[in-house]
Amino acid sequence: MSPTEDHALSGTIFDDSVPLSLDELSRMCALDQRRIVEFVEEGVLHAESGAEWRFSGAALRRARMAVRLERDLELNLAGLALTLDLLEELERLRNALKAIR
Repeated sequence: MSPTEDHALSGTIFDDSVPLSLDELSRMCALDQRRIVEFVEEGVLHAESGAEWRFSGAALRRARMAVRLERDLELNLAGLALTLDLLEELERLRNALKAIR
């Protein structure tokens, strides 16, 4: 390929207000459904109860971050849950601080 050729990126537009099923979350995160169940059981992810679990867009972001943290830092499930909670709290505090300024 020459440097002048365009490279197209492909992706999927996701509306994070639409809840995801376990299967959809599994595919979007490239995770086995059993691993997602483990994430929910340990508190890494939160699912809406009902006949079927449903996950929010925030759960998708959290799951993807959990996968990266698990891979890069070799954290266990309890460590993942704690780290993600602390990162979210840090983000909330930063946003509150920006609102005060």
